[in-house]
Amino acid sequence: MEFKHALVSKCKNPTRAGCLSVLGTGSDVGKSIVTTALCRLFANRGVRVAPFKAQNMSNNSGVTPEGLEMGRAQIVQAEAAKISPHVDMNPVLLKPTAEIGSQVVLLGSVAETVKPGGDNAEHEWLFQKACDALVRLRREYDLIILEGAGSCAEVNLMPRDFVNFRTAAFADAPVLLVADIDRGGVFAQIIGTLECLEQNQRARIAGFIINRFRGDIKLFKDGVRWIEEKTGKPVFGVLPWYNHIQIEPEDSVVIENPKKIDIKNSQNPAVAVIRLPHISNFNDFNPLLALDQLDVYFLEKLQALTAFKAVILPGSKNTRFDLNWIHTSGWHQALSDYIESGGHVLGICGGYQMMGKTVDDPQGLEGRPGISEALGLLPIETVLQAPKTTTFTQFSWNGQPGTGYEIHMGRTTRTGENPLFQITHRDHHPCRDEDGCVSADSKMMGTYIHGLFDNPSILKSWLNHIGLDGIDVSSIGGIEARDKEYDLLAEHFQKHIDVDGIIKLAAVDKQRQ
Repeated sequence: MEFKHALVSKCKNPTRAGCLSVLGTGSDVGKSIVTTALCRLFANRGVRVAPFKAQNMSNNSGVTPEGLEMGRAQIVQAEAAKISPHVDMNPVLLKPTAEIGSQVVLLGSVAETVKPGGDNAEHEWLFQKACDALVRLRREYDLIILEGAGSCAEVNLMPRDFVNFRTAAFADAPVLLVADIDRGGVFAQIIGTLECLEQNQRARIAGFIINRFRGDIKLFKDGVRWIEEKTGKPVFGVLPWYNHIQIEPEDSVVIENPKKIDIKNSQNPAVAVIRLPHISNFNDFNPLLALDQLDVYFLEKLQALTAFKAVILPGSKNTRFDLNWIHTSGWHQALSDYIESGGHVLGICGGYQMMGKTVDDPQGLEGRPGISEALGLLPIETVLQAPKTTTFTQFSWNGQPGTGYEIHMGRTTRTGENPLFQITHRDHHPCRDEDGCVSADSKMMGTYIHGLFDNPSILKSWLNHIGLDGIDVSSIGGIEARDKEYDLLAEHFQKHIDVDGIIKLAAVDKQRQ
C-alpha cells in the first residue's frame, strides 16, 4: 500500500500534463478509435497530446524510429496526435506465444516470457515501470489520453489489472466509458459495468460515449435520457456507424470474422492470406483490404487455392506450431497443388521462415526445443535465437525504394537463389545488406520486412508481378493518406460528441497556463 501511495503522490505536480482516460465496457467496443479521434481533435486545436496504454496484449506490433517495439495501436494514435511514436506510450506489451504464455516487451525490448497468474511482485514491478513511463510523458506534453484494455469491470482480474482504473487513479484522470450499441445490450453494458465497480471507481467515471449506432439517432434520445437518469452521469454523445473512414484496427476482428468467400460471383481478382493460429502483424494487409479492385480473403478452413492470384503466408508468433498446423491440416498439399499450377506465394516474417527447409528452435523460445521440417519452397534455413531483431528498415526492390520494419527472433541463412530486397538503412544507419529470398522463377518470395504494402510503389510493383497491373493504388499507403483519414475521423467525432464538454473535462487550458 505504501508503494501505491508513493506513486500516486508523484502525480500531484500541477506542472505536469493533464490526463483523460478512455475505458470500455468490453473488448472491441471502440476504445482505441475513440482515443485516436481524441488525439487528432486535440492536436488540431494546438494541444500537445500523446496516447498512453500502460499494458497492451497484442501480436500486432510495430517499431519506433529508434528501432524499439511497441503496440501498433499506439503507433497509430501517435500519428493521429502528429507526433513520433515512443515506447513510453506503451511501456508493457504482452505478445501471446501459446495458450498459457506471453512474451513481455518492456519499453521496446524483450524482458522475459511469463505465464498468466504471475505473482504480485511481478505485477507491481510492471506497474511501476508503466507509471514511470507516464510520468516522463507528462513532462513532455500538455495532455495524455490513457486507453484501457478489455472490460474495466473484470472483477476476477482487478487485483492484477493496472491498465484501467489503477492507472486512471495514479494519473487522477477522469474516465470516459465507451459502450458498443451494435453488439446489443448497451444499457446492461453500462449499468452492469457500474455495478461491478467500487464506489471510488464509479465516481471517477465522468460520462459515457455510445459507439457504433445504426439508424436514426433521434430514436435513441429516450435511451440517452434513461442512461443519464439511471446513472446520474452524462452521455457525451452517440457515434453513428461509419464505413467510409479507414483507420487501422487494433484487434484482429477482420480476420476473426472474415467475409464470406464468393470468388465466382466477384468481379475482382482475389488474394488469399492463410489465417495461421498465431497470426501476427495482420496490419500488413490493410493496404490490400483498402483496394476496391481487389478482394482479400483470410482462409482458415482448407480449400483449393487455384482461383487466387497470390497466396500469402503471414507472420506468426509461434512459427513451429503454425508450421505443424499447415502440415497436419492439409494446407501443405493445397499449397503444393497451387504452386504446380503456377501460383505466386509470398511469405512475411514467420511465413518466410516456413517457406524454407527447416526451422530450428534449440532454446525453446516458442515452445519445446526442437527442429521442424518446413515447406521446402525456398532454399533457406532458420534458427530461432535471441536477441530479438527490431529495426526500422529502408530497402529497395528493382530500383523502387520502400520503408518497413523488422520484428523477429530468427536468423535465416540463404543457401541458394537470390535475395529479394536490398537493405539501404537500418534504424537510419546506412548499410548494404540483403533481405529475403526469391525463387528462380520469381513466384516464391519471402521477406522479414513488415509494412511492405504501405509503400504504394512497392505495392504496385508486387501487384504487377502477380499479373494485376490494372489496379490503381494512388490513394493507398503513406502517412499522407492516413493523415486524411485521421482528420475525417476527428470530423465525424466532432459532429456527434460534446467535444467542448470533453475539453472542459480534460482541463487542458488550465494545464497549459
